[in-house]
Amino acid sequence: MEILRLQPAGLVVSPAFSHVAVVPAGATTVYVGGQNGVDASGAVVSADVVEQSVRAVENAALALEAAGATLADVVQWTVLIAESADVRAAYGAVAPRLATGGAPPLVTAALVAGLGVPGALIEVSAIAAILPT
Repeated sequence: MEILRLQPAGLVVSPAFSHVAVVPAGATTVYVGGQNGVDASGAVVSADVVEQSVRAVENAALALEAAGATLADVVQWTVLIAESADVRAAYGAVAPRLATGGAPPLVTAALVAGLGVPGALIEVSAIAAILPT
């Protein structure tokens, strides 16, 4: 039993993302709400988008771990980057962590005018699936 990640013919092939994911019946779905580059007290870790990006993914990993999942279990990521941020630096910092293991997950990325946490430049959320053993 495995999660099937597809890059169908006729769609662009990318090492960074897949287009379709099929999760088999019996898997446990884990939803991780938006994670910013903040510390445990909620303070933004830095004004630097790279540092915020790394921390946002680390925070998502902690949330996944609490539910018994890992970054490798993520089926889909959503990445929101403030339009005031250096998009290439932000995405460059998170991209290697988003595709951990096997075929890459689905990724939706968007530039946004702002985020809910003052000073935040990036927010990531995830949907993961834990396969039965």
